[in-house]
Amino acid sequence: MKLTEIKHPSHPQHTLTLVAAQEPYSCDGCKQIGFRQGERSCYECKQCDFHLHEECAMPESSAFHPFFETCEFKFIENVQGERRCDACGKDVLGFVYQSQDKNAYDLHPCCMKLEPTLNGDGVKLKLREKVSSRLKCLKCKSKKVANNIEGWSYESNCGQYCYHVACVKDLILDNWKKGQTSDTGLQIMVPNMEDAVEQSGRSKKGKKVNKYLTKAILVLRLIISAIFGDPIGIAVVCFEQLFSS
Repeated sequence: MKLTEIKHPSHPQHTLTLVAAQEPYSCDGCKQIGFRQGERSCYECKQCDFHLHEECAMPESSAFHPFFETCEFKFIENVQGERRCDACGKDVLGFVYQSQDKNAYDLHPCCMKLEPTLNGDGVKLKLREKVSSRLKCLKCKSKKVANNIEGWSYESNCGQYCYHVACVKDLILDNWKKGQTSDTGLQIMVPNMEDAVEQSGRSKKGKKVNKYLTKAILVLRLIISAIFGDPIGIAVVCFEQLFSS
């Protein structure tokens, strides 16, 4: 059972309350974007406009991840120097899990908790430590997210769909900054028609292209839900209706 109110050392002056709403926010713990919709909630001090992901508010003192079998990660509120998350390649600006060895791997709390497999409507995605040799991320068209970081990705069992966790974060963040939000969710970018034709084997029939786009939207929906909760609402339904007609 989740605690509805907590006291947290990062905000000792007020009690934090567990809330669920639709507005995006910046977590004051890890400094990453967050959403409060569906099953994903956050802890909030409304008086101070202070927010913490659940993962940041209720961390484990130590944790392990299957991608780093020999490493123990410790939860740290402040790290020294410039660091990047080994999952998404984004800067570490606040709370982080850091491994206790000479390599000192870093994982944002939300990246540490990413689901290893995602399932929905006949699509199965698996979290990969790096993009498989036969694939590239459908957004960035690359295998890496940074010079020295492979970046985790979600890949479909059929081998057609692959997105870096970092790239999906960028999709949502870019649209949020542009103000492309609504009461029912966020709009997302899907592969354009040229990409769809290429991925569909340059089909001459629109139905095959539309089927590819519809599944690409489903893949994105599953990944976004795993990272943020479910901040896209009816926007995805609109895309599905548009490309499946």
